Amino acid sequence: MRRIYLDHSATTPVDPQVAELMMTYFLEYYGNPSSVHFFGRQVRKALEEARSQVASLINANPAEITFTSGGTEADNLAIQGAARARSKKGKHLITTAIEHHAVLDTMEFLAKNGYELTILPVDEEGIISVEELKKAIRPDTILISVMHANNEVGSIQPVEEIGKIAREKDILFHVDAVQSLGKLPIDVKAMNVDLLTVSSHKIYGPKGVGALYVRKGVKISPLVFGGSQERKLRSGTENAPGIIGFGKACELAGQRMEEENKELVRLRDKLMDGIISRIDKVKINGPLGDKRLPNNVNVSINFVEGESLLLSLDMLGIAASSGSACTSGSLDPSHVLLAMGLSHEVAHGSLRLSLGRHNTEEDIDYVLQELPKIVDRLREMSPLYHKAN
Repeated sequence: MRRIYLDHSATTPVDPQVAELMMTYFLEYYGNPSSVHFFGRQVRKALEEARSQVASLINANPAEITFTSGGTEADNLAIQGAARARSKKGKHLITTAIEHHAVLDTMEFLAKNGYELTILPVDEEGIISVEELKKAIRPDTILISVMHANNEVGSIQPVEEIGKIAREKDILFHVDAVQSLGKLPIDVKAMNVDLLTVSSHKIYGPKGVGALYVRKGVKISPLVFGGSQERKLRSGTENAPGIIGFGKACELAGQRMEEENKELVRLRDKLMDGIISRIDKVKINGPLGDKRLPNNVNVSINFVEGESLLLSLDMLGIAASSGSACTSGSLDPSHVLLAMGLSHEVAHGSLRLSLGRHNTEEDIDYVLQELPKIVDRLREMSPLYHKAN
């Protein structure tokens, strides 16, 4: 059976160059990077090179990079760490309604433990209003957390403008850049970012590795204690092979981003245009053009249940999703789509197709050939569809 992977926002395959490099540090240079002997020194040298590679992709200094087990831990370290460190200044936090649950759940945890939380709405394209953000700021606001690009609908937020406001008000600004790393240019200095979260497995690196950028001079409190690793911000022996693989993935992403994006945008637009022209009663979720991630397609197909759609696609060898991979086991509709004003019924019929560097025009043609057939078959079983027609 032909297999087509269109779920790159959930995870990506490890690049062969990344895997090959990692094997060296599993089998040949396996020392603890904190050890002073030859084996440890070799690993420490490679680990620090990886730190420089991650920093280079976001225009940071290597000393500002703290490695974690992934984006979720990095979000928690940024938000809880900043909130604890600044609690004497204030306890008001600001975020948006479409953040990843790693941000929203952490914010809500803090709100149950003495902090106050403002959750900003988004418009129908999934973008916040900078004016509404300004109005939400209070004298006791200590942290603003806004994602760079949304993982479900691909909407890109005006982070540079938000960062300027936060810096002027002496408020820490955290950006979840898990989905934008390697797809959009990131410059933490130009964006006035204080804390920025990234993840390895979204850019053809290994799973279980992420990083938090902490701007020089910004103080946050650690969540994990027991060692001096990562400047005492994240104790525990580093996952050296994973970190080294992450560094290589960042290097490759920086080299390939411009060329890959051109092809991804071309395939993305062909897929969106093809779905709209072949299937009626379909809505594109999120913005169009350069306000959207180059690899993201998200559509709501009326009178079709999302789970049935995904299972039918899978039977034909097409891997897709209906939203965030972290909540794929939930029967609730996407909180992102609900925040954008979609009804529960329409949100339940959402489909996310996220492209990657190995997808081809033939892949898109196959999806456009089979998806309308699936929708027709599922709608034939829907009494609501027949009632509406």
